[in-house]
Amino acid sequence: QVQLVESGGGLVQAGGSLRLSCAASGGTFSRYTMGWFRQAPGKEREFVAAISWSGDSAVYADSAKGRFTISRDNAKNTVYLQMNSLKPEDTAVYYCAADVDVRNRNYGYRGQGTLVTVSS
Repeated sequence: QVQLVESGGGLVQAGGSLRLSCAASGGTFSRYTMGWFRQAPGKEREFVAAISWSGDSAVYADSAKGRFTISRDNAKNTVYLQMNSLKPEDTAVYYCAADVDVRNRNYGYRGQGTLVTVSS
């Protein structure tokens, strides 16, 4: 069983940046494809980005390409999401996920989430 704890969310103005972190415990972190999902109020869950177990490859949603960067540090059991040029439509609860199925945009484990609010 993997436990995931996100941090780094908050309120930021449009055009600003935030860096989300996700600390994992209870499993073999380095084996998992890790990722980030988000859910805005009244909307369905949305895939944001995923990174391979080695960190060599990453996949992004079109909405995140060019603005967000996912990375991981297997020595620290932590995955990050650097978000730049934030827009009001990026406002959502962001969830860290482990054992991500990139093709089906699904996951085996998820954290409790961290709220990101982007003001216009």
